[in-house]
Amino acid sequence: MSVLCYNDDMKNHSGSEILIFILIVATAIFFRFYHLEQAPPGLYPDEAMNGSNALIANATGDYKIFYPENTGREGLFINIEAISIKWFGIHPWALRGVSAMFGVLTVIGLYFLVRELFDRHIAALSSFLMAISFWHVNFSRIGFRAIMVPFVLVYAFYFLWRGLRRGTLTDFFWAGIFGGMGFYTYLSYRIAPLIAIIVFINYWWYLKKDFGHAKYEHSRNRLIMGFALLFLVTFFVAAPMGWYFLNHPGDFFERSTVSVFAQSNPLHALSASIVQTLGMFNFSGDLNQRHNFFGQPMLPWPIGILFLIGFIKEAWHWLSRKHGHFSTVHTLLFSWFFVMLLPGFLSTEAPHALRTIGVIPVVMIFAGRGLWWIFGALGAWYDNNYPAAKYRTRHMSVMAIWTLIIFLASLTIYEYNRYFNIWADAPETAAAFDQNYADVANTINSLPISTKKYVIVSAQGFYAYGLPVPAETVMFLTDTPTPELQKAKNVYYLTPDQVRGYHFAGKEIFELK
Repeated sequence: MSVLCYNDDMKNHSGSEILIFILIVATAIFFRFYHLEQAPPGLYPDEAMNGSNALIANATGDYKIFYPENTGREGLFINIEAISIKWFGIHPWALRGVSAMFGVLTVIGLYFLVRELFDRHIAALSSFLMAISFWHVNFSRIGFRAIMVPFVLVYAFYFLWRGLRRGTLTDFFWAGIFGGMGFYTYLSYRIAPLIAIIVFINYWWYLKKDFGHAKYEHSRNRLIMGFALLFLVTFFVAAPMGWYFLNHPGDFFERSTVSVFAQSNPLHALSASIVQTLGMFNFSGDLNQRHNFFGQPMLPWPIGILFLIGFIKEAWHWLSRKHGHFSTVHTLLFSWFFVMLLPGFLSTEAPHALRTIGVIPVVMIFAGRGLWWIFGALGAWYDNNYPAAKYRTRHMSVMAIWTLIIFLASLTIYEYNRYFNIWADAPETAAAFDQNYADVANTINSLPISTKKYVIVSAQGFYAYGLPVPAETVMFLTDTPTPELQKAKNVYYLTPDQVRGYHFAGKEIFELK
């Protein structure tokens, strides 16, 4: 027996809906895989560090749960990259293709989640906006493990909501699988279970307030069983990572120095970070060229306005309702939004698009809600002013539909141009992804193995395998992450302190600055 009534219409998929869904998925695939070998340019050392770890894991069979180099990284994404390298070889796009895959799967998951929360119209708009969003497209094309956070969240909440609506333990089980998987993705996910706890408390209050005693007892028992299963499965899936951190607590707290609480004036730092993080959507975004489009707002102004409209309307709707199904929906949305902004609030590097990546799906839901409301109002206005119109849909006039299509097409062209024609070709972007390091690697690969190649690593950074991490770009692209491979390929890495006493006559010398 379901905890909430289930609308049987949700089971039906019309031909037009399937066609729209295919179009959304095709758009997501295009934006994430098109020219992946060229954009972004170069290969940032953090991406290459993942690749070097993956190469060593493939060679040794030691696929780690956590890779401690470069301030530490959860291992799931790197181990999947290792599989990609096995299949496709040593290329930047072999690393980035994993991100692109998770990006596409996240768009698909958002569609099904929003269809459960609202309807197919909001689902189509929200997922399409994310399919073309520069913010999500950008991180879907960079080999950073953080792209898995939105993926895990949309599927965990999809199954959680199905469990709440149907009362089926299978859905809670799968919510627990994805919930536990999140702990193997990226550090900002660690706070995400708070969202499920808030939803549980809200739903408990809803059941207790609205159901008669007999029905409440049954629903309460189903709810307790479902959430117990959810947290139990999450615990067991996450347990190996938890055990690792118990034995290596330093890895868990590695990045605590960027916390506002580590500053001399924590309250001032926190206040500034909150303002900057909230302002990144519509005013000033991440200044890191790898993360954003020249420091502009994270949302282009059309999506930013839609987001504000949707956010305000949903907040008003939420606060004006005293009970009911939508109360829990809005609790999920707003707790998701604010909880996943906490990593940004608590960071001294705000606004930080990467640490707040988990908020992207819910931002697109708010934008989709805002867009649907605007064009629903437009359709209602048209119907009221032109009652003799022959062609209508159930919710919108034909005129409004064509306006919507033209608007979305224009937005698609706009985002395509921003990413592929402006940002990807900008010299600043090439510098941000260390294109010069990739050029050194390509030159080394073009030389005969018999030629001795010396790479002097003058660039600063965290050390991994005895060298600053900037060396990893060359090490990965030349397949020389270990001393044995370096000797076999005649490629030798030195720091400036090690250069003394070397004679480089007749040898190829490269310097990474």
